[in-house]
Amino acid sequence: MRYLDPKADLTFKKIFGEHKDLLISLLNALLPLADNEQIESVEYLSPELVPDTYVGKNSIVDVRCRDVKNRQFIVEMQMLWTEAFKQRVLFNASKAFVRQLDKKRKYEFLQPVYSLNLVNETFMKEYPDEFIHNYNVVHELHSDEIINGLHFTFVELPKFQAHSIKEKKMAVLWLRFLTEIDEHTKEVPQELLDNPETSKALKTVEESAMTKDELLAYEDFWDKLGAERLLFVDSNKRSMEEGRAEGRKEVACNLLRMGMSIEDIAKATGISKEEIETY
Repeated sequence: MRYLDPKADLTFKKIFGEHKDLLISLLNALLPLADNEQIESVEYLSPELVPDTYVGKNSIVDVRCRDVKNRQFIVEMQMLWTEAFKQRVLFNASKAFVRQLDKKRKYEFLQPVYSLNLVNETFMKEYPDEFIHNYNVVHELHSDEIINGLHFTFVELPKFQAHSIKEKKMAVLWLRFLTEIDEHTKEVPQELLDNPETSKALKTVEESAMTKDELLAYEDFWDKLGAERLLFVDSNKRSMEEGRAEGRKEVACNLLRMGMSIEDIAKATGISKEEIETY
C-alpha cells in the first residue's frame, strides 16, 4: 500500500476538512482543553476570512470550524517556518474573533477562538525538549490570570517524541500519523491501524483513493514547496551577505576615524581601496 504524506496541502485538507470526526479527534487531542471543554460536534466554516472593506486583506486558512458553544477553531499545517507566520496566525485568529460581533450582539457573547498550528520545522531551538507551545493572553505577573478570547497552540513536528506525552494517547497517535506516514512508508505502525480515527485517516491518504487530478495537485504542491524553500534559503543568504558587508563597512569607517591608512583598512576588511575612499 502506498500512502501520500498527510502534511501536504491536499491530503491535510482532505483528512481534516472533509471528516468532522477526525477533526474533532485532532483538536481534542492537541488543544489544552479541560475535560468539560471537549469538543463534541462541529460545523465547517469557510476557510476564507474575507475583510469587511475592500481595503482589507483576504486570508485563507487550512480548516476552520465552529462547535455547538460557538467557539471557533482554526487549523493550519505549515511546512516552512518564518517569523511572519506568527503574525499571520495572530491576524487570522483576531479577525475570526472580531467577526463574531455584529450590531445586535453584545461583547459578553463573544466566544473564544482557538488556533492550532502544526509546523514541520523547528523554530524554538532554545527549548529542545518542548514541542507543544500554548499561548494565552495572560497577566504580566500572574500567569494564572487569563483574558479568554484568543488561544494559540504551536506544534513543532520534528521535535515530537511519543514518550513526552504518554498520558494523551490520541495526541501521540495523531502526531505519529503526521510524522511517520509518507510516500516512503513501507510498514504502518500497528497502533495506527488499530485505532479507528487514524485507521480512517490512513485510508484517506492511500494513493489508490486519489483521483488523477488530486495526484497532480499533490505533486504540484511539493514542486511549489521546493521552489519556495530555495527562494527562502536564497533570501536568507543574501540578507546574511548584506549584513556582513554592512558590518565590514562600519568597521572600515571606524578605522578611518581612528586614523588608520586606507591601505591597511583594505587589508583588514577586504574592501577595495577605491570603495573605502568613498566613505
